Amino acid sequence: MSQRSTSSTRLADDIASDIHSGKLGPGSWLKQVDIQERYGATRLDVRKALDQLVIKRLIEHIPNRGYHVHVPDPVRLDEIRDVRILLECGALEDLIQHITPKQIKHIRDLAKKFDMLISTGTLLEQYAANQAFHHAVYDLCKNRELVRLIHEIKAGTPAAPTTQWINHARVQQSAKEHFDLVDALSKHDLAQAQAVIRQHIQQSERT
Repeated sequence: MSQRSTSSTRLADDIASDIHSGKLGPGSWLKQVDIQERYGATRLDVRKALDQLVIKRLIEHIPNRGYHVHVPDPVRLDEIRDVRILLECGALEDLIQHITPKQIKHIRDLAKKFDMLISTGTLLEQYAANQAFHHAVYDLCKNRELVRLIHEIKAGTPAAPTTQWINHARVQQSAKEHFDLVDALSKHDLAQAQAVIRQHIQQSERT
């Protein structure tokens, strides 16, 4: 990784942490010149960092206006959660029929990595590990159209750090739910796996 890439990634994590802590609240506009001054960064690093955060769904880019922190729509988020529960519970029903011990070990290792990063990693590293875990689980589903729909609907919503990870305890609970899901899948217990994923999806600022 180049020095330039390292500095822009570090800046992206600093901005992400300030969004997560509430220092940059929902709807806050992120003017490039303000970001440069606030974090002592170059213009190029600011642009790269903001683009990274758009990809990770922590902020939104409005053409001809700029970047701003996502503003959650509670009604829309509730409706999306309902759809996700239907899709992801359906995917579990598909994949649990043919999941192998080797695949169980792989997703358990990813759950362990996320758990470790809670205390040792940056917010963006936690985000990436969380995404890797969920992608690995649903990529075991043989119905590829179902997998596509799951990834598509998740890509259209704010990321977990802005809508679910409201404190350290909530992140730790997410890690526990990862392990609970793996345990249920290893036992081929569909009802328990679906119960875990419902709880996991229903995380919100009201929990």
